[in-house]
Amino acid sequence: MTFDLFADLPAPPSREPITEGAVLLRAFAAGEVRELMQAIDAVIAQAPLRHMQTPGGFRMSVAMSNCGQYGWVTDRRGYRYQHEDPLSGHPWPGMPAAFTQLAARAAQEAGFANFTPDACLVNRYEPGARMSLHQDKNELDMAQPIVSVSLGLPATFMFGGMERSERPRRMRLESGDVVVWGGPARLLFHGVDILAEGEHPLTGRCRYNLTFRCAR
Repeated sequence: MTFDLFADLPAPPSREPITEGAVLLRAFAAGEVRELMQAIDAVIAQAPLRHMQTPGGFRMSVAMSNCGQYGWVTDRRGYRYQHEDPLSGHPWPGMPAAFTQLAARAAQEAGFANFTPDACLVNRYEPGARMSLHQDKNELDMAQPIVSVSLGLPATFMFGGMERSERPRRMRLESGDVVVWGGPARLLFHGVDILAEGEHPLTGRCRYNLTFRCAR
């Protein structure tokens, strides 16, 4: 009987262009997943995950928190960034060094130098959760890219055009994959399809996503 000694090793990193200004970095963070999950646990111990409400009164299916100088929030008053966690009234947890270093390296690899995020959205998807097509447009500096890191269960990422009605391209994201978009792709619509049932050795029945932005 023979065994494949490399069967459980992550795929080697690769670079897949999506469109001008957008790139998928396959397995870019695959060797850091355990460290990143430990950092997430530390963040949500201070600022617990919660299901925010949209301005229209709908409960988001994705549970969210934040770290960094600013946090993204939504409620009846609208979408915005603010310094304080609305649940505690305290500043959001500081951004772990592992987060900022990964975000900067991924942005550099995608062609965006000197990226220093001041906000990181921590999103937890459970089976049935989704993120509808949307634009990231609450940031003041549109010259800075978005860096999105996938951890845990695989998901289908949707990347569309400048109009919500444009049919998006669909990509399967695995744990450790990183998507970066900016420049001409900065305001393209994107989202995550309904998460399927599954089990991941580090995250269980969940997918986590880290989305790095320059809010101010």
